[in-house]
Amino acid sequence: MLRVAVVGSGPSGVYTAQSLVQQSVVPGVRVDVLDRLPCPYGLVRYGVAPDHEKIKSLQQNLRVVLEDERVGFVGNVEVGARGLTPARLLELYHAVVYCVGAARDRRLGVPGEDLAGSHSATEFVSWYSAHPDAVGHGFPLDGRSAVVIGVGNVAVDVTRILARGADELRATDVPQGALTALAASRVREVHMVGRRGPGQAKFTTKELRELGGLEGARVEVEPADLALDPSFADPAALPAVNRRNLEVVRGWATGAGDAVAQEAARRIRLRFFLRPVELLGEDGRVAAVRFERTEPDGAGGVRGTGRYEEIEAQLVLRAVGYKGIALSGLPFDEARGVVPNEAGRVLRDGVPSAGEYVAGWIKRGPTGVIGTNRPCAKETVTSLLADAAELSARPVTADPVGALRDLGHEPVAWPGWLSIERAESALGVSLGRGRVKIPDWAGLRAAAREGP
Repeated sequence: MLRVAVVGSGPSGVYTAQSLVQQSVVPGVRVDVLDRLPCPYGLVRYGVAPDHEKIKSLQQNLRVVLEDERVGFVGNVEVGARGLTPARLLELYHAVVYCVGAARDRRLGVPGEDLAGSHSATEFVSWYSAHPDAVGHGFPLDGRSAVVIGVGNVAVDVTRILARGADELRATDVPQGALTALAASRVREVHMVGRRGPGQAKFTTKELRELGGLEGARVEVEPADLALDPSFADPAALPAVNRRNLEVVRGWATGAGDAVAQEAARRIRLRFFLRPVELLGEDGRVAAVRFERTEPDGAGGVRGTGRYEEIEAQLVLRAVGYKGIALSGLPFDEARGVVPNEAGRVLRDGVPSAGEYVAGWIKRGPTGVIGTNRPCAKETVTSLLADAAELSARPVTADPVGALRDLGHEPVAWPGWLSIERAESALGVSLGRGRVKIPDWAGLRAAAREGP
């Protein structure tokens, strides 16, 4: 029997487990999927916006894998804590696949970035997604204006949540505390700002169009911003998604929309060719963002023009990308934010490390969509299976989960997760809503212990 630990229960981790148990090259593979949270699904649970029910339904596909008799879910176990080092994991399992994502947000690197009211979009997403690490986070929703820096799908998500009415979120699983705060929000303008033009923006057309469908919100685009984008005049050379994005943005720039949108209570302003250079403060809190106007440099990038503009903001969210975080005991490429690897095999000083593998964003960087993790996982599993004869010859602990308990961990198995699900359903009933997420560590662990 080949015993494999997969660290991380998001899409890349579950796809890795699926590839391992569904292959026919090496019989008798057993997989434990470890996660530091007592809940599975990673960013599908804690990164997908609560109003994106179709994407969140992917949990059902991941659930099928985790309910396979050859797969065990081992939650509430953190690698790097209580003596559970990568070296110790290799004493418990023949192979370990790290699927820990890229949890660190990129910074702007400008003065004033640490003022009160300046946050990463990651923090905001974690808050409205009920990630237990976000308990106690507060966001200044008492101001009139918010600025979201970035023009990718995460930027669109946080912009939409800020501009969406709380009544529309009541039917989702957004935690009660976040719902109450959003219901009391006084934010009336949300500026989503990119340093390049709409032809280079990273959002998808479906996400972009959703901004125009929000009840009580109007989307505005500055025609002068579009005039700077050379692809706007001749979009034929752009990829199809960028051409569709331009069509949507063009409609907003010309004021297309119904009378209800014209009288909307909230405004979403899409701005382009603006680079943040400083966050301006007042009494220790952010009050505005100073931008430099940029222009195309003729080589696919932008350059500064020396002209500046300030946008009022009591809340600033940066959504400019992610980087991986080094895991103690594993090699790490700080520049790229990944674990050095060759087809998923971890490289130590350029040499493959027996039994250690990576998949997902920690392997390739934060690129692609959820589905991209499937072929990425398959490549890593192919490498692992090629090494299986050597790996399985090494003796390992007969009861790895028992060994984790001996180290001081309190693993939450699948029945514990099912108990959390029941507790969240009961919480929703008590609030007159559908299922509502439990937002704190103590509540999740208590619910897990109440299982059969």
